[in-house]
Amino acid sequence: MNNFLTIRNNQRVESGSIPIVDYINFLEFNTGLLQDSKNHCVNYFGFLKNGKLHLINCVANDETEEIYLSSTKLPLSKNEEYQSLTARHTAFHLFEREISENFGIRYSDHPWQKPVRFPASSGNNLKMDEYPFYQIGSEDLHEVGVGPIHAGIIEPGHFRFICKGEQILHLEIQLGYQHKAIERLFLEKKHLLQRTILAESIAGDTTVGHTTAFVNNFETLCDYQPDYEKKFSRTLALELERIAIHTGDLSAICSDISYQLGATVFSRLRTPIINFFQSWCGNRFARGLIRAGANNYQFNKDLKESLLGILKEYEQDFEEIVQKILHHPGSISRLEKTGVVTLEQAIQIGAVGLSAKASGLARDVRVSHPDDFNKKLNHQFIIKRHGDAYSRTQMRREEIRQSLTMISKMLDALPETFNNEHQILNPLPNSFAISLVEGWRGEICHCAITNEHGELELYKVKDPSFHNWMALSLAVRKNEISDFPICNKSFNLSYCGFDL
Repeated sequence: MNNFLTIRNNQRVESGSIPIVDYINFLEFNTGLLQDSKNHCVNYFGFLKNGKLHLINCVANDETEEIYLSSTKLPLSKNEEYQSLTARHTAFHLFEREISENFGIRYSDHPWQKPVRFPASSGNNLKMDEYPFYQIGSEDLHEVGVGPIHAGIIEPGHFRFICKGEQILHLEIQLGYQHKAIERLFLEKKHLLQRTILAESIAGDTTVGHTTAFVNNFETLCDYQPDYEKKFSRTLALELERIAIHTGDLSAICSDISYQLGATVFSRLRTPIINFFQSWCGNRFARGLIRAGANNYQFNKDLKESLLGILKEYEQDFEEIVQKILHHPGSISRLEKTGVVTLEQAIQIGAVGLSAKASGLARDVRVSHPDDFNKKLNHQFIIKRHGDAYSRTQMRREEIRQSLTMISKMLDALPETFNNEHQILNPLPNSFAISLVEGWRGEICHCAITNEHGELELYKVKDPSFHNWMALSLAVRKNEISDFPICNKSFNLSYCGFDL
């Protein structure tokens, strides 16, 4: 009997076909996979069934387009301790901490078994202000606490620095202040529209990314293959969202380094992109655009001509201002060698998306696990190798350029007419499905399991920020605390995408 089942992105399998092995084999298999850097964990989660904890691990191979599924069952015992996968590979640490928090599983050798979204889990009587932050006892060091309420209009999160003078030695990031119970609501809400609106609400700046992952996953559970029109609209919207958010981030980076010309111009450039969504579907963040089995807002020739005009004006001004910021001595002095994450660190923590690629780690779902539409577009990896804030800024420039080229190809091949079918979808019973989407932050993963009646019994969401907050903690070490805002904005990670 195999220890695993091999599937691909947007594939449905019988949930009972996933091999169940004893815990030690499960541990050995999955930690062994991650010894090769082409493999990484895209999701690892647990759920209760028949009085036992079922664990499912999903490890993706970035060269073969394969995803390896494996599972194990554990009795719910307060006296039992288990070896941790984290002790052998750090990339599992948050997944195991979440499992421990939600189900009370104890690990004998986990290096940092602390709450993830504490105190949301049942049975935890401590309060957020009693969170056990890491401490170092020394008269030479001091702690600096920032948040959870911030001066800017950002979401709540606490940053606890340990510093020697101005130099940061350690940063611990604690989120969990704004639970929406998204995963539980996916099970409680029975109507497809309700669930789609939930997906749109996971992270407001990634409406297209998370909604695309949801509809792909739901259609996969139903063995429904979307037509060209739906794939075209979803892919186009994903790339427009990528351009819009990257442009806004470049504006914010310019603000943090006091380059006001760049901040103003990038902010202006973002506006026509998101306004195009308003013209397309009536919402600047693309809410209402993406639906499973349907598309209520067809893309047509008038929208094509409008978008071509917007992008032509955008590209000219974008190239001019991006050259100024990336070649300005003041910008370079603030961004270069600031907030470095090495390739080895990126591999160790399982970094994804822009954060990984800026450190030289090639991870992009559009290349490694593409759907058939993205295969036709022949994406290529873009990577930088220095892992600093300057590299992450350059990555935004290169990804915007790549998206502009991709959109141009798509618009050149716009069909004369679309078959705008509306399909009623019903998930198949006893099924498992996984969907990966390359959002602008990186890899989004949605997993679902149905019961014998075809009803959802598990829905698991993973935002790319789940991997990458640790990258920010590593990046600020040995930097001055005054550089933290630049480091933070160079990642621009999600609070609400993490606090599910």
